Amino acid sequence: MTVRSRRVDYSESTRQALVDSAVELFTKRGYAGTSLDEVAKRARLTKGALYHHFSGKQALFEAAFDSVENAFMRKLGEIVSAPGDPWDTAIAGLRAYVRVCLEPSYQRIVIHEAPVVMGWERWREAEEHFSYGLLRSTIEVLITSGELEQLPVETMARLLFGALSAGASTIAGAADPRKASAEVERTIVRVVEGLRVTEPPPRVIPERSRSRRR
Repeated sequence: MTVRSRRVDYSESTRQALVDSAVELFTKRGYAGTSLDEVAKRARLTKGALYHHFSGKQALFEAAFDSVENAFMRKLGEIVSAPGDPWDTAIAGLRAYVRVCLEPSYQRIVIHEAPVVMGWERWREAEEHFSYGLLRSTIEVLITSGELEQLPVETMARLLFGALSAGASTIAGAADPRKASAEVERTIVRVVEGLRVTEPPPRVIPERSRSRRR
């Protein structure tokens, strides 16, 4: 290992330590209740080291947001891309996403804090970067495999993405998040089941075959 590679590894591990510290503190105390001094102290680093990697508190929050999203989307991606029946894996991924909305870090950082700290437009762009692409690709697989009706992929993905986002907000804002999660899960699965192809398309008999039958 060269001196340069050791420096790169150290720099990456330092940055990750700061991000991990930020995720923990933002989850517990929120954006307003967390100071950069506390983040650096918990990571056992100096504030100077923090400013070497991040321009300020918002930049650190966005890194924490990306870390949380990446972790959960990676898990969901593994579920929906697992071998097996496309419908079963897609529904498993859908249920898993609803359960993710109960995770404290996802709920606090991604759902509650991010729209305020990052701004609505920036937050929506980030959400589309992470979860929308996964949802869209899953819908494409279901249509290709004949599980879903041949409806416009983009329109279907946008509508379901909106429903999932609304469900996430419902769970995060509920007095009883677990009860809300069960209700959201049951409802969104029922909606998707309504789009499922339940019967094979009618068989088209060639004109020549029909004339022979007469």
